[in-house]
Amino acid sequence: MIHAFKEFSTNAIFNIGNETDLIPFKKAKQSEFYTFIWAKSEAVDLIIDSVPFTVQPHSILALTPIQYLQYINGSNITIYQFNQEFYCVKDHDEEVSCVGILFFGNINIPIIHLDQTEQNKFETLHEVFIDELETKDNIQAEMLRMLMARFIIKSTRLLKAKEGIIETPKSSKVDLLREFNYLVEQHFKTEHGVAFYADKLFRSPKTLSNNFAKLNRSPLQIIHERIVLETQRLLSYTDKTAKEIAYDIGFDDASHLSRLFKKHTSLSPSEYKKRLKTLS
Repeated sequence: MIHAFKEFSTNAIFNIGNETDLIPFKKAKQSEFYTFIWAKSEAVDLIIDSVPFTVQPHSILALTPIQYLQYINGSNITIYQFNQEFYCVKDHDEEVSCVGILFFGNINIPIIHLDQTEQNKFETLHEVFIDELETKDNIQAEMLRMLMARFIIKSTRLLKAKEGIIETPKSSKVDLLREFNYLVEQHFKTEHGVAFYADKLFRSPKTLSNNFAKLNRSPLQIIHERIVLETQRLLSYTDKTAKEIAYDIGFDDASHLSRLFKKHTSLSPSEYKKRLKTLS
């Protein structure tokens, strides 16, 4: 670990590290932290939620505490990690507008590429982070949180631009998308239909679907994709049976989950599990 901060009164943790901090992830596990992995001059090979992925040079990848990470190889990496006690992304969402896009956004793997101008900006921000981590005083925690807010805001803006999410002062569509994504994250294990989420958002299911028309994914598709992702995680990283997993995700009949899973992956849960064993 290059630098570490801990606030004992709140159990807040914030760390800045490098590739050596990924060694514990040679075997896949959940990080338990919000994590940014910044590939500097070299590509970084990872497996995220059982899917191989390469972070290209000059790119930043964002992970939530619930995602499974496995480090394969790569060097010249900067890693930022923090827990909810250090910076609660939900409580601070009015400041940074990241929930439902950068974190819990149903974008499979949020990745931000930095051009030369952005590289310079993030390097400058990194230097300020290090300076504050070396400054022990009674406002250190607040300064670090302010810097993390800036880091998250910059990352979210770049991700929005990449995904073609256009936000205007008069438009609520981006906020609607973010709120829907986060509601799905909270309730997908018990609520599988669009009507529940539409009601929570004070919209009709039809109005909600019309707002999502330009995303090439319907609200129901987003719900289903989140269910399938959770099924893949549990099949990959636990010993639970398909029936147990179906129960965990709110299906009384395992065959209903099996049909949904096969529709999205072309494999039944049992076939998916067998394939994982042949690949290991």
